[in-house]
Amino acid sequence: MITATYGLSGLLMIGAAWLFRIDALTAVSQTLAWAAIFFLASAGASAAYLTVSEAFPLEIRARAIALFYALGTATGGVLAPTLFAILIASGARTEVFWGYCLAAILMLLAAAAEIAWGFAGEGRSLEALATPLSLEASRPVSQRPPRNA
Repeated sequence: MITATYGLSGLLMIGAAWLFRIDALTAVSQTLAWAAIFFLASAGASAAYLTVSEAFPLEIRARAIALFYALGTATGGVLAPTLFAILIASGARTEVFWGYCLAAILMLLAAAAEIAWGFAGEGRSLEALATPLSLEASRPVSQRPPRNA
């Protein structure tokens, strides 16, 4: 799901960027394009925030969620609007186009990262995904399972 939502939103962003660059969008069609892109990207981001924490042992899972949420919020809530304001202030449609392309590349990279490092956690307990530190520490090293096995 994460790969599909981020990948599709990245591809849609490239399409919307191109249509913006050639001035083929009205206010309504651009709003609809952005709504579709946001719908998909938001679903991917929500699933990613929850899934990434499952890769961490129980004792540090909450911190993992907080860290990834803070990084995502800083990027999407501070850095992106600042960059977008600079691009709009340039007055050049091409500058905004390249900003859209940067956003599309980031979404496509997120999809690729999920392909490379993602794991199937469906139907598995959280302890099976990442052994709790307290349980792992109580076992001899020779009896510890490999990480995320």
